[in-house]
Amino acid sequence: MRKKCRNIITYFAVLLPIFLAACGNSSSTSGEEASSYPEKDINGIIIWGEGGATDNISRTLAPLVEKELDGSLVMQNKEGASGAIATQYVYDQPADGYNLLFGAENPNLYQVLDISDRDYMNDFTPISIFGQNFGGLVVHKDSEFETIEDVVDFAKENPGELNMGYSGEGSLPHVAGAMLQAELDTEFNYVPYDGDGPLATALLGKEVDATVLSVSAAQEYVDSGDFRMLSVINDEAIETAEDVPPITDSYPEFEKYFPWGPFQGVFVHKDTPESIVQKLTDAFETAQEDEEFQQTLEDLGVVPLNINGEEAKEYVDKNRSTSAWMLYDAGAAERSPEEFDIPRVDED
Repeated sequence: MRKKCRNIITYFAVLLPIFLAACGNSSSTSGEEASSYPEKDINGIIIWGEGGATDNISRTLAPLVEKELDGSLVMQNKEGASGAIATQYVYDQPADGYNLLFGAENPNLYQVLDISDRDYMNDFTPISIFGQNFGGLVVHKDSEFETIEDVVDFAKENPGELNMGYSGEGSLPHVAGAMLQAELDTEFNYVPYDGDGPLATALLGKEVDATVLSVSAAQEYVDSGDFRMLSVINDEAIETAEDVPPITDSYPEFEKYFPWGPFQGVFVHKDTPESIVQKLTDAFETAQEDEEFQQTLEDLGVVPLNINGEEAKEYVDKNRSTSAWMLYDAGAAERSPEEFDIPRVDED
C-alpha cells in the first residue's frame, strides 16, 4: 500500500511541473499570437452590397487599419437576408481574427424577426463602433410628395399603394416604417433591396416612391439634386441636413423613440483570443483618429463614436433593446424580445 502511495505521489510530482509549464506556455502563446498577427490576409466581410453607408465607411477606414496592423485587409460584400448571410458566414469561420464582420444595427433584430439565431451580444465581440447615423425620408426629385405629411396622408388614404423601398427585415427603413405604421396608421407596399446602395439606385430609377435611407447614404444624391429629403428620423435637426425638419416637428408622438439611429461597426467571433481582439481594437481606434476619416464621417452626417470594449457592448445592447421593443410594439416583430431576455431600455 505504501509503495502504491509513493508511486502516485511520484506520478503527480512529475506531472505538476509539466502542467505549470503548459500554463505558462499558454500565456506566452497568447502573446505570440498577437505579436505575429496578422500572418496572412484578413477578410473584411461587409453585410451589405456596394455603395451604402456601411460599405462606404468600412472601405474608407480599411486602408488606415492596414497601416496600423502592417497587413492586408481584403474587403468583400456578402449581401443577402438582411445581412444574416454575412453574419453567419463570419460566425462559421475559425475564431482567429482573420474574418471581421463590418456591420450595422440589423443583427440586433434577427432573433425577434425570426431571421437567424445569431446576434451581436451573444455571438460576437465588438472591436469598434465607428459612429451613429440618422435616417432621412427621401423621395425622387420629381416626386409629387413635398412633405412628410404628403407621404403619410397618401399612405393612409391609399393603403398598400405607395411603394416603400427597404433593405431587408430589421433595416432602418423597416424599423422606421414600423414606427409610422404604429403611430400614424399608414400602410405601405414594401419592396426589398440588399442594402442602401441598391436601394438608392432603385429610388433613382423610380422603382419605388419613397424610402428611408441613412443620411450618409442619401447625402450625395441630395447634394446632386437627384433626391429630396423630406424629414430626418430624429427629434432634432442634424448639422449636415440642417434645413430638413425632424419628424417630431410634424408628429410629436415620435419623441418617445429617441435618441435612436443606425450605427456602423466591426466585430469578431466571440471566441477570438483576447490578445488578437486587443490588437485589432488598438489598430481600429488609432486609424479612426485620422483627420481625413473624421472629415468623411462629418461629410456623411455620421456622429463619430470610436468606442470599444465595455462601452461598445453597452451601446450595442441599448440599441438592441430600443429597436427590438420598437418593432414589437408596432406589431412588426415575429417574437417577443422577452423570449431573448431583451429588456426595455428603461428597465436596464
